Amino acid sequence: MTVSDYIALLGGVALFLFGMAFMGENLKKVAGNKLELVLYRLSSTPLKGILLGTGVTAAIQSSSATSVMVVGFVNSGMMKVRQAIGIIMGAILGTSVTGWIVALSSLGSGSGWVKLLSTSTLTGIIAVAGILLRMTGKKQSVVHLGDIMLGFAVLMFGMTAMSTAVAPLKESESFIRTLTAFSHPLLGILVGIAFTSILQSASAAIGILQALAITGAITFEIALPIVMGVAIGAAVPVLLSALGASVAGKRTAFAYLLIDLLGVIIWAAIFYGANAIFRFSFLSLTMTAATIALMNTVFRFATVLALTPLIAPMERLVCLLIPDKAPLAEEEDMDRLEERFLQHPALAVEQSRLVTNSMALRSRQNLMDALTLRTAYSDKGFARVESLERIIDRYEDKLGTYLMKITGKSITTEQSEEVTKFLHTISDFERISDHALNIAQAARELHEKNYSFTGAAAHELDTMEAAVAEVLRLAVEAFVSGDMDLAIRVEPLEEIIDGLCDEMKLHHVERLKKGVCTLSLGFVFTDLLTNYERVADHCSNVAVALIELRSDSFDTHEYLRSIKKMRDASFTHLYEEYQKEYSL
Repeated sequence: MTVSDYIALLGGVALFLFGMAFMGENLKKVAGNKLELVLYRLSSTPLKGILLGTGVTAAIQSSSATSVMVVGFVNSGMMKVRQAIGIIMGAILGTSVTGWIVALSSLGSGSGWVKLLSTSTLTGIIAVAGILLRMTGKKQSVVHLGDIMLGFAVLMFGMTAMSTAVAPLKESESFIRTLTAFSHPLLGILVGIAFTSILQSASAAIGILQALAITGAITFEIALPIVMGVAIGAAVPVLLSALGASVAGKRTAFAYLLIDLLGVIIWAAIFYGANAIFRFSFLSLTMTAATIALMNTVFRFATVLALTPLIAPMERLVCLLIPDKAPLAEEEDMDRLEERFLQHPALAVEQSRLVTNSMALRSRQNLMDALTLRTAYSDKGFARVESLERIIDRYEDKLGTYLMKITGKSITTEQSEEVTKFLHTISDFERISDHALNIAQAARELHEKNYSFTGAAAHELDTMEAAVAEVLRLAVEAFVSGDMDLAIRVEPLEEIIDGLCDEMKLHHVERLKKGVCTLSLGFVFTDLLTNYERVADHCSNVAVALIELRSDSFDTHEYLRSIKKMRDASFTHLYEEYQKEYSL
């Protein structure tokens, strides 16, 4: 081979890899952004998991992508390891479909309809159809279909370029001697592992092996161990993706390697053991692109068939090899915000929703714990509020970063609205927790200084706290459930709380004048009122975000101005209802 041949070979490899990736990405887009949700929802049994894994991998043309996605499912708690093993088996089988697509490049001789399927004719027809669809399509689905065709054309052109570049090797004795060395099972497997690890794609490794088959130097004896090694090497990108995963995620990634290792060990032992006895004559059979595709499919199918009954023992084995540790509840929530899901916005948004809901509920719980401390203080209770406040701060940091990453992806209008809602509300939930800590600190001061409020002041605080607890319940439940009926009840109650604060401050001044309340105790009283009022304000922000986003606009101040100005019958009725309930 000359220098130009090597450059042509590398160019062919580049086009092949790009075409395969481009085609797979657009196949996924045509399948829709719900593909990932379907994958984890419909994998309740091993057979369903295998079938779904096969179908999804055939669609996106990458077992590694499917398996990395599944590692994300398990890591975030959406799927169990046993379910994931079934899908991984399907992915291992589904990736062999690419080999059959590549095998079309071997159709270049004959006449009639066979001639029409030759590489050059097929590539040209599909490329022209693809560019026409891409240029004239008005719907995104049509444009993506055109991109699939263009990706296929680029893949086939790259395959042709590789085959043409390596054609001179059929005359090279040194090349043939080198390939002959790969007939040794162990060496061939190691070469397959190394080659696939570098390319990060089993489909690409098999495709290049198919291109080399044009030289006529690839025999069954050479191809089989390389195909086995390719299967093991395909686990490398999956293992790399699990480096920062949870224990369950690491187990899932290791399961991919375990399946391929067991498949190679079982079938290599059987085949080469039988060969030692019977001396198979077909080992010298010259392989073609089609026969390599067939070998790859048969080997993978046999592996899945043999190991399907062993899914439960394999799960126990990976659990034994990678021992568990008890995660904290907030760590389980944070694990849902999988970086892998950013490539699948439907999943990323859904997981963000669940984590934001958890943050909202924790913020509410923290405030309720803080309110309890005023009348029943304990150091343990204070420490719990303080600890949960730090946790909620981490929620805001992690969620805010993750949501901003989602906005940089291609997302639908509905997904954009959801992300906007989360971004506008997580700071309110974090601030509610901050105020919970402030209230807890006020309660600690009361306890340490042995302060006690007058009967009238204590009654007023009880009434205020009941109103604050109710407005927080309405806001959080409205957010978690998306209930607009609850959301519209927040603003009238928030106004009641504002009025209560003003009234209580006036009463406090009267008590100071009468000498029944001290100035020091008055500072704590005022501090509590300020925090209660701010909590209600943040609840109002949450409710307004829900209402405004539901009406496809977001102008908090305009909404509040209009609702206070109009005071329709519904608002007035709710206001009067709460006025009676929370009267001093």
